[in-house]
Amino acid sequence: MTGPRPGKRVTDIDPSRLALLNAGAIEAATLTECLAVDFAALMRATLPEPWEVAIPAMEGAAQEGISRRMVLAAQLIAERPGPGIVEMLQGHPSDTLRGWACFMIGQARDISMADRLAAIRPLADDPHFGVREWSWMAVRPHIAEDPDTAIALLSHWAGEPSERLRRFASEAIRPRGVWCAHLRLLRQQPEKALPVLEPLRADPAVYVQDSVGNWLNDASKDQPDWVRALCARWSVQSPTAATARICKRALRTIDSKG
Repeated sequence: MTGPRPGKRVTDIDPSRLALLNAGAIEAATLTECLAVDFAALMRATLPEPWEVAIPAMEGAAQEGISRRMVLAAQLIAERPGPGIVEMLQGHPSDTLRGWACFMIGQARDISMADRLAAIRPLADDPHFGVREWSWMAVRPHIAEDPDTAIALLSHWAGEPSERLRRFASEAIRPRGVWCAHLRLLRQQPEKALPVLEPLRADPAVYVQDSVGNWLNDASKDQPDWVRALCARWSVQSPTAATARICKRALRTIDSKG
């Protein structure tokens, strides 16, 4: 997610803008605004009965980290399922509500990996930076349970016209990742991810290049020789500026060690 500007504090947000965020009327423009949203107030303003009984629990979690509150909000809403609730959240103007939809999809029981990824796809392609981050984080535990199936499915996303979906394919299976559990299989055997990575080695979008470079930098911390060899091969087979940028980013930890 895009971080706040240095020195920016929640208290610096204009009160009228914060009121609109808590009413679900606008999207957050920065991570600072995402963090400033009062989830209980947002629930009260946007969710009808019977979900209002979840508000005290949300108030009690106000000091928890945002990731935990996102998961809790989805759990509280799912405890009182109603017709079309995920669709309502998914189509809401508030990026936070769309994030709750991500975690409801992530928490859904008894659905296949293919169906889960199909459900999260519109949110993975969301215009808002925060929703796109929540989308992969919400399904990450299932990817961790069955990375082989996830890679097979996401290899098709690597060829999508949307750079957001291509980036999701890489970001969702990063070996170490950010704000999430590591994928032990890919830390030990990063080559298993090549069906996703190979199609992205010269991706024209910086958004995707950064993700692939970060993916390989993750892998370099466990399998440096493999990353060196892959970057050497890519540099010969794909002598483009995009590939060079990816490889520079991929090798930054290795290079920092001399």
